[in-house]
Formats: sequence, structure tokens, C-alpha cells
Amino acid sequence: MSVQALDEHLKSGTTGVSRCWRVTRKDGKTYGFTDHDCDLAFEGTTFRAGTGLSAAALSQTTGLSVDNTEAVGALSDASVTEEDIFAGRFDGAEVEAWLVQWGAPENRVLQFRGSFGEITRANGAFSAELRGLAEKLNVPTGRVFQRTCPAVLGDAECGFDLDQPGYATEVEVTTTDGRVLTFDGLTSFEPRWFERGQMRVLTGEAAGLTGAIKLDRVADGIRKVELWDTIRAEVSAGDTVRMTAGCDKRMETCRLKFSNLLNYRGFPDIPDEDWQMAHPTRMSARGGGSRR
Repeated sequence: MSVQALDEHLKSGTTGVSRCWRVTRKDGKTYGFTDHDCDLAFEGTTFRAGTGLSAAALSQTTGLSVDNTEAVGALSDASVTEEDIFAGRFDGAEVEAWLVQWGAPENRVLQFRGSFGEITRANGAFSAELRGLAEKLNVPTGRVFQRTCPAVLGDAECGFDLDQPGYATEVEVTTTDGRVLTFDGLTSFEPRWFERGQMRVLTGEAAGLTGAIKLDRVADGIRKVELWDTIRAEVSAGDTVRMTAGCDKRMETCRLKFSNLLNYRGFPDIPDEDWQMAHPTRMSARGGGSRR
């Protein structure tokens, strides 16, 4: 990649440049777009022409201010579909934008790197907010002092391996309406074992999508699992899903269900708000009634 050669080309006065965008979804699928009238290829990605994707002027700043812009494109079966946007497959996707000399694509400069923010769709088109890398500086960091554990089950802070036997299972769906799913014969796990856990769809049209488990009940040999929100793609009987055990963030659960107390991140003995308002007294009765 030669930025210097691109600078010389721009100084010539007669230029042939175009813009290219590469979008990488969280599931690893990559898309390439260009506003040139022919396809361009570099860095292992083919940037398709005629996709209708364009971008507003990029607002770039120095320091820690957030770079931002907006991408607008047409919905089509060949590239970005309305179904994929509705299902959330493009949420948080990584975006890279180049200025490219289309006659010599090796002469290019990376102008923007960030991610998709809010995505809207209407009248056969979509509009996506592009957020720069400095956007991550707006995310609060640090420890939270609370009774329950702030870690996510299975993450680096928690340190628990959900792949060990007994804490995850892959099973075929018996019936579903997208939010409530039933499973025949899945009775080896205790009732409520998967409550507050996660379900990931492995096969079918909704493959790759996830949902948080709200309720997990077993009755008459049938397991009934209800999600907090409907999977935003069709889940059919016979599709395979993977469910992982849930955690309610309490110390007792960490110790008894997961044997992971050494990694517990909560503060179960922290005083509550009422204790902060207490004051010394010799009286044992504090009910607010008469002292006679």
C-alpha cells in the first residue's frame, strides 16, 4: 500500500479515485462495496460496484474526539438484506473505509476505521451511523461495588469454562414460536438450570443468532424455554440450538452450581443503604412506635 504514490496522483490535478468500504460482521462474514463503476479487489476482499453504498462527509478530529459519519445504501438480495438488518446481523459490524486510486488499487489510504452504530431502514434503503474507534472511550470502565457479581458467566473475569460437561447442551427444537421453545426428553438437567443463560441457534435461517433465556421449566417430559425477546429470524422445528447454564450472580450460586467461588467478583457483605443512615443508640427497639 503506497500512500505517497496516492499523494502524487492527487497532486497531478487529473485524478481517478474512488471510495471503498469493507464491512465485517461479528459472525465473520465480510462485504466489500465501492462507488466506482467497476469492481476493485485488494487485501483479499472484492469491493463490488453497483451496490448503491455511499457515505456522508467524514468528520475527523484530532485528540480524543469521536470521528463519525453515515453510510447509506440500497437493500438487495445480493448484499445487505432487510432480513439481516432486522435480525441484528450487522449490529456492531466493523467498518473500514479507503480512498483508492482505481487504476492502481495498491495506491490507497485508510480514511476511517470504526463500527456500525444505529441502523435504520425504509423504502428499500438503509442508513447506518458509523462510529470511530474513539467511541469506545465513552464506555464506563472499572470495578462496580455491589452485592451480586458483575462478571459475565464464562468471560475472562469469571474464568468458568462453559464447555465442560453438564453446563451446555446442543438439542433439536420440537416446537417454537420464536420466543417460546419446547424440547422433548431434555430432562437430565434440573428445572431452571438454563434460566438466565444463553441460547444460540446453530442451524436453519436463524443460525448465529442468540437470545437470553428468561424461563426454563420441565413438565411431563417436555422442557419449555422462554426467551426475553423473540429471535429476529425464523426458527423452525428440527433446528439445532446450543443452550448454556444460567447464573443469577449470587455467591451461593457461584459456589454450589459452578464451584467457582474463588473468581466471584461481587461483594455479598457490603452494607446496604439503610446502614449508611444508621446512628449510634442504646435503644433496641427501632420500630418508630411509642417508647412508653
